[in-house]
Amino acid sequence: MMDQCRLIDLPKHHDPRGNLSVIEGGIHVPFDIARVYYLYDVPGGSSRAGHGHIELQQLFIAMSGSFDVIVDDGYQRKKFQLNRSYYGLYVPGMMWREVENFSSGGVCLVLASTKYDPHDYYHDYDEFVAAAHQHKQK
Repeated sequence: MMDQCRLIDLPKHHDPRGNLSVIEGGIHVPFDIARVYYLYDVPGGSSRAGHGHIELQQLFIAMSGSFDVIVDDGYQRKKFQLNRSYYGLYVPGMMWREVENFSSGGVCLVLASTKYDPHDYYHDYDEFVAAAHQHKQK
């Protein structure tokens, strides 16, 4: 499952007036975009997320500043530093995710494959690991 987490280069159109990047669901990301949200004004030393999802797929993008995304498939953990607005981190379902180490002024944009569903969450890490191991055996 960990090998599905990957950085995706987004189209970057250069222009003397400023750069432009475009993201179209199903074209630039492997899912249709159903929800968009962003994290900002995160106090230094704080972390966000700290949960797993069953089905939800996401693309994390550093719109400003930088931050780290830690992904965990129940077997291993991997850290990605995001600091450019022209690439994003794709995270599939059945992954635990944590977002930390925000720089001053860091803004994290998240594109999500589904609308908010409280039943799609794992808030307890041990429960997530047990489910991930059971899911892999299927």
